[in-house]
Amino acid sequence: MKKTIITVVGKDTVGIIAKVCTYLAENGINILDISQTIVQGYFNMMMIVDTSGSAKKSAEITEELAALGEEIGVVIKCQKEEIFDMMHRL
Repeated sequence: MKKTIITVVGKDTVGIIAKVCTYLAENGINILDISQTIVQGYFNMMMIVDTSGSAKKSAEITEELAALGEEIGVVIKCQKEEIFDMMHRL
């Protein structure tokens, strides 16, 4: 299993979750865990996904999700689980 952490942050609008999840489904990426909240009109979502079912490389997924984010007015960041863990160690 290749886990990746995806974060989505920006002004809340209709369809953010639908567009991100559609991209993931179309690319064989399985959502393992998801958390989202809206605070004073700002949308924040964190997902843990399994990219092992995707034919695309991690860099390509990261680039395409960043472009999707720009298109829908949010910032989408992706990090491999190992990198995320190393960056957040105490």
